[in-house]
Amino acid sequence: MASIFCPRCKQQVDSQAVTCPFCRTELKAFGHPGIPLHRAGKGEYLCDTCTYHVDDSCNYPQRPTAKECTLYQNFEEYQTQKQQQYRKPSSNESLQSWVRQNQTLLLFVALFVVCLMIAAFT
Repeated sequence: MASIFCPRCKQQVDSQAVTCPFCRTELKAFGHPGIPLHRAGKGEYLCDTCTYHVDDSCNYPQRPTAKECTLYQNFEEYQTQKQQQYRKPSSNESLQSWVRQNQTLLLFVALFVVCLMIAAFT
């Protein structure tokens, strides 16, 4: 069972819980366990670090002073993920990938080499 901590009372709660059983704080948006509800800390706004605010694609009515949001995406985390996604794979990773994709071809080549060796030594 995965768990999270309630942002208000700091108690450990099931990650699928819609509200905190201790302080009744809403943890999921619209009462749905699949919609996370992001909250800003005291004296902070989510928009300051949100990807959609940075690229000016946010149309949330509370922008730029939103304290709660269902679409929040941290800009720094997004940039880090994007860099990791587009990094150049090492030569070892590239070779392993090529071998996985061409296993059948390698099997036939190995079989052909074995047949040639048998024919050469008989």
